[in-house]
Formats: sequence, C-alpha cells, structure tokens
Amino acid sequence: AGNIFNSIEDEKLSVKNTVNGCAATFEGTDLTGGYPVIYVRDTYSDNGQHYALFFYRTNTAVGSITTTTTSTQFNTSSDYRLKENLVPVDNAIDRVKQLSTYRFNFISEANTTVDGFLAHEVADIVPEAVSGEKDAVKNVFDPESNTTIEVAEYQGIDQSKLVPLLTAALQEAIARIEALETP
Repeated sequence: AGNIFNSIEDEKLSVKNTVNGCAATFEGTDLTGGYPVIYVRDTYSDNGQHYALFFYRTNTAVGSITTTTTSTQFNTSSDYRLKENLVPVDNAIDRVKQLSTYRFNFISEANTTVDGFLAHEVADIVPEAVSGEKDAVKNVFDPESNTTIEVAEYQGIDQSKLVPLLTAALQEAIARIEALETP
C-alpha cells in the first residue's frame, strides 16, 4: 500500500501516502484559539481536474470534491444511468411561492446578517434539501456532571438542492412571458 507516515504531534494527526502524493491532515486546536481544519490534497489528475475527496456508498462513488487551478466543485451523482421514472417538474412557480425567505443572523454571529430559509419549512416543499428532523434532540453522556443530558440535533439544508425547482419555476415564468408577448 505504499509508505504510510502517521504522526501525532501537538494535537495534530497527519497521514501521508508518499507513493502517489495523496495526503490528509486533520488538525485540532484547543479552546483558546485557532480553528479545527481538515486539509485534503490529492495530486492525481484526470483531464486537468484534481480529485481532492471522494464519497462512497456500497463501493459506488456518490460524490466528490474536485479542483482546478482556480476553482472547487462539490459534486453529487447525477449520471442518467442512475435514474429512472423521469418526469418534468411541474407547478414549480406554486412550489417556489411556498418557500419563505428570511434575512437573519445566527445567534452565535449577531453581527452577520444573511439570507436564507428555515429548514423545517423547506422540508415540506423540497424534502431532499433538508437533513434531520424538526426539534430533534438526543441524549449524550456529560462527563463533567457524570449524567446523561439532552442536546439539540439541528437540521441542515443543502440549498443547492433548490436549484432544479428554481430552474423549473423560471422556465414556467419565461413561457408565460413569451405567451404574453406573442401577438
């Protein structure tokens, strides 16, 4: 499997395969400063793209992160050979109108205002964009109190999963505009 170099040093773990240039570094810091970081580098190139990270499920690649000299792509499986029962998206404008958008700040970043959604509201309209369940909690052991405590399991949203719906809504709107412009 090549030369593997492992080291644990000052709360850092480095793994390097010196044969083909693959490398991963996982760096942890204490609570007094710094940020936890994952560095992944793969020098293997296929037609100019470098595959920085692959995601597999049951021996099948289902996603990747690729880079060029100037950009990064976050990829998910979309090959036609993986799909069946294809039907056009319809009523997209009606579904988009159901999406509530907000300007807000996260509690931990009071001075940063962003635009976005509430995951539990999007889950009813585009469920594949949302992970987790509304108001979910889990029990974890707290070594400080030597008891089990309840902590929130927050929902997440992959806003890129909204792009197909938004594209279909735009196409519907364009078709309506073109119909109105036709004499």
